[in-house]
Amino acid sequence: MEQPEQRAEGAGPFTTRLTWRPPGGGTAVWESRPARRQGVIAVRAPGAAAHHPTSADAVAVRRLRLLNAVAATAFVIGGALFALGAGVAQFGSGDATTCASIYFAGGLFFNTGGFVSLLQVVNAPRHVPGGEGRLVTLPWRWWSYEPTRIDWLSLFVLFVGTLVFGVNLLDSFLQGLSVQQVNRLIWVPDVIGCALFLISGHLGFSEICHGHRPCLRCRSLGWWIVAVNQFGSVLFMVSAIAAYTRPATDSLVNADIANWGTLLGAACFSVGGVLQLFERP
Repeated sequence: MEQPEQRAEGAGPFTTRLTWRPPGGGTAVWESRPARRQGVIAVRAPGAAAHHPTSADAVAVRRLRLLNAVAATAFVIGGALFALGAGVAQFGSGDATTCASIYFAGGLFFNTGGFVSLLQVVNAPRHVPGGEGRLVTLPWRWWSYEPTRIDWLSLFVLFVGTLVFGVNLLDSFLQGLSVQQVNRLIWVPDVIGCALFLISGHLGFSEICHGHRPCLRCRSLGWWIVAVNQFGSVLFMVSAIAAYTRPATDSLVNADIANWGTLLGAACFSVGGVLQLFERP
């Protein structure tokens, strides 16, 4: 039997957009982010002039709305708490334990947002390449291992990054550490977490741009969400580098940059969370 014509696009080994002719005629276009975030696939009926979004079933739509709301809210609150902690540190309105407590609370919300975002990928409706232009809802799952999917890999790396930040935040409560111990137990996990956030953001851009080359899509809400969060990740990395404790002086490279980088980076994640509330089915 002749196979339906298909055209795959993506970044490296990852397919982010697939176009094919369904058996009944017309054209179906599946894109990774709209499918997993909004539960839609674009279909052009035979003889029609344009593609129209076709939504997944009611079960999938309810799942995506709930998971999106929980993840977005968690990032809004987590970002706000991180910004508050940085503000307390910068303006001297609290001691080190107070700052660490605020950061730790924010980290728990980041953990929640990262895991729920991964759940949204795991439970997103799936397409059937070469089949009819519709999305299929699978049974609920708490976990899957799908490293060949760029969306799964991006959100898995993000979630791992939030867990690594958790190590950094827990170690911040330790007292009486030497400079070497501070850098090894607090600074190194901070840098690793920031690097994982940056990798996740790069994969997110590759998903939207259907390739490794950067693109500008001002009319795409998803693009803005990824861009704002990636800018926040850059600021987090700048903050982490500035927070290195120099053994010779027992002081940070630049405390002001460390605090302001964290504050502004966290604000970006809060803004990204607000925008995410509107990227729903």
